[in-house]
Amino acid sequence: MIIAGEASGDMHGAKLAQSLKQLGGDLLLFGIGGNAMRAEGVDLLVDARNLAVVGITEALGKLPTIRRALGIVRKALVRIRPQLLILIDFPDFNFRVAAMAKRIGIPILYYISPQIWAWRQGRVKTIKRLVDHMAVILPFEAPFYRKHGVPVTFVGHPLLDRIQPKSTVDSKSSMAKAPTIGLLPGSRGKEVSTLLPAMLQAAGIIRQTFPSARFMVSCADSIDADRVFGLVREQPMLADIDIVNGPVSEMFQKIHLLVAASGTVTLEAALHGIPLVIVYKVSPLSYWLGKRLIKIKHIGIVNLIIQKGLLPELIQGDASPHKIAATVVGLLKDQRQFNQIRSELLRVQNLLGGAGASNRVARLAFDLIARAKSSNDE
Repeated sequence: MIIAGEASGDMHGAKLAQSLKQLGGDLLLFGIGGNAMRAEGVDLLVDARNLAVVGITEALGKLPTIRRALGIVRKALVRIRPQLLILIDFPDFNFRVAAMAKRIGIPILYYISPQIWAWRQGRVKTIKRLVDHMAVILPFEAPFYRKHGVPVTFVGHPLLDRIQPKSTVDSKSSMAKAPTIGLLPGSRGKEVSTLLPAMLQAAGIIRQTFPSARFMVSCADSIDADRVFGLVREQPMLADIDIVNGPVSEMFQKIHLLVAASGTVTLEAALHGIPLVIVYKVSPLSYWLGKRLIKIKHIGIVNLIIQKGLLPELIQGDASPHKIAATVVGLLKDQRQFNQIRSELLRVQNLLGGAGASNRVARLAFDLIARAKSSNDE
């Protein structure tokens, strides 16, 4: 059984299902996921799109749906008795499923750790009690779990299974006079409404120093394109801005530098060797709570991986048009610092363990099944 409750989990679950079938032949794969997992032959008990929520209010509204899904999973666990339960991120739901499986003796592999190293670290006790093995995708996660006595394997980042890092545009040829700058305001409506206006105003300020600068805005599939066009039209100085609706990787081939909302896409940019400025802004209440709960020095995943503040992070009040512009202009003017960042970014791929994460998880899965069978035979 595989449980993936979000779009990213569905993508990783599909790749894992593919690897499991390649290694194990004729398998019964079932659980919770989306179209990607369904396409790989996973029999879906519940469509993950019905479970995806953002925020407490929406979560409360989905409680009946979530309870129904848990009931369906419970019955399937008892009726089918899978040889292994694989959980992919989605902790609030998956911890409940893990407890069900634990009670009836089904081994549990957890792939893609919840970010408990950042906040609510007490959840590691729940993981230690319920989970047989953690398969983690960030290099600093393995020492965290070992410290707490949880069996763990660093399997590498699945992003490397999906993309092939490539060189970006020549950073010297056109950057000095006419840099091309990408703006990535996020994949959720609230992020775009909060961050894109500041990014666009910053673009206008940057043009005061670099009049020939070009700008490209990425519009994720999940975002209302009309909203993005409307915000761009409010900036007459940016009438020539390019709005990109295709895969963000296509934009990465055309830009020198990126201003991006914090998230996994910043890691993808880093793998393409693109220096970037990370911006992050939430409601005052969320920021106040986060400051008290979050236990890490950096919010950018790249900075966390290399364990230093290589990429500028502009958080909350610092994510203003003038500070964004000043940071970008500073990087564009300082070729030495710019090239140093690019060189450091080349290290990230090696730190992530290389491609093949899904195959490593599949091998772990069969090892756990074999161990459980051996233990039962004794």
